[in-house]
Amino acid sequence: MKALILAGGQGLRLRPLTDDRPKPLVNVNSRPIAEWQLDWLRTSTDIEKVVFLCGYKWERLKEHFGSNYKGIEIDYVVEETPLGTGGAIKNGLAHLGNPNENVVVTNGDIVTDLPLKNMISSHETPGTQPTATMVLVPYKSRFGIVHIDKLKVVRKFEEKPEFPDTWINGGVYVLNVAKIVKHLPDKGDIERETFPKLVQYAEIVAYPYYGFWNLIDSIKDLQEVEHELKEMQAEAPK
Repeated sequence: MKALILAGGQGLRLRPLTDDRPKPLVNVNSRPIAEWQLDWLRTSTDIEKVVFLCGYKWERLKEHFGSNYKGIEIDYVVEETPLGTGGAIKNGLAHLGNPNENVVVTNGDIVTDLPLKNMISSHETPGTQPTATMVLVPYKSRFGIVHIDKLKVVRKFEEKPEFPDTWINGGVYVLNVAKIVKHLPDKGDIERETFPKLVQYAEIVAYPYYGFWNLIDSIKDLQEVEHELKEMQAEAPK
């Protein structure tokens, strides 16, 4: 199986860390985000090739990884002008020759331990075969919640709660290439241009996941992920 990593953004909210590098090379506990992702892909399913869909400072990615990472072939598709996530994926699939198989796609700023093999098996269940399977994760508020009673008396503070019945797009997909390629724009985002069309035909299946999942979009996100990873490492069996 092959995977595409969306890595073309400038990472503006992570500056100055992204002044001289693309977001996937920002360090999380002394290792680039992209290394966390590649190790996750390598250990969670049989990935033979990964293609970075890149633009901003892409040369730094190539300098870091070259053409191989721990036995995985690494390649790069470079955008001369920003294509959006949908255009980038369409470009990446064309680079792969539009393979007659499923392809994993992930945003380049996600750190997770999602059981990818299980997600792929779910996507390939006989009788369903959707165009796309999408990871969904519970919405987590960035703000503390204040609870009040009928008399408007404050009764409780809750720090950044999760809402287990409210889901957000987790930025990891398994795509049926033959089905999705005709719905991808030459330029535009898959979230706005493609997924709304597929919803009309019930062609997207959800893979809900409650486990470790983090988006690194700001310095604060980075600090929180580093802290969580250190806690997980400390709690792991020796």
